[in-house]
Amino acid sequence: MDILLNPNIAYLLLVAGFVLAILSLFAPGTGLLEISALFTLLLAGWSVYNLPVNLWALGLLVLGVFPFLLALRKSGQIIYLVVSVLALVIGSSFLFRGDGWLPAVDPLLALFVSIVTAVSFWWIGRKAIEAELAAPSHDLLQLIGAVGEAKTDIHLEGSVQLAGELWTARSETLIPEGSEVQVVDREGFILVVELRQPVEAGERSTPPA
Repeated sequence: MDILLNPNIAYLLLVAGFVLAILSLFAPGTGLLEISALFTLLLAGWSVYNLPVNLWALGLLVLGVFPFLLALRKSGQIIYLVVSVLALVIGSSFLFRGDGWLPAVDPLLALFVSIVTAVSFWWIGRKAIEAELAAPSHDLLQLIGAVGEAKTDIHLEGSVQLAGELWTARSETLIPEGSEVQVVDREGFILVVELRQPVEAGERSTPPA
């Protein structure tokens, strides 16, 4: 267990535990990430408990989270990410007490781990925010009036082929599979359809704008 009292090993275990814990939030249900995170954090906790900690460095690590969050929310403001990385590097290097004012954790190790971790989570966070704010790829209102084909019997629920895509649909009356249908309304991502009436002579259907 002496290896766990090495500040560099303790630091790596602590970072790995938090990374695994965060990843388990993105991919819940398997149990593997959760167990790995718990085991790693337990080892890191034992190391931290038995090593002298600089509280000011721990506080700096906590404060470094705030510019990181600003970097996530403010697109193009990379300066916040730089400030966060600097806080992480300094806080990580001096997290454990060394000889005098010397850092207990190798500064190059702290620099590498801080940059890789911060940039990776910043990129993941930005992609998640962009996906959340992105406009829907389909304007469902434009589908009203469009004509498609019933791929199953449609009543309370069924499927319709429309514009090359398969949609969930429902109808007030039973529509047999293979019938031509027209969209008359939508309920969220469910299309309300009805049996398309025969086109009168001279009429020509036009696709929705």
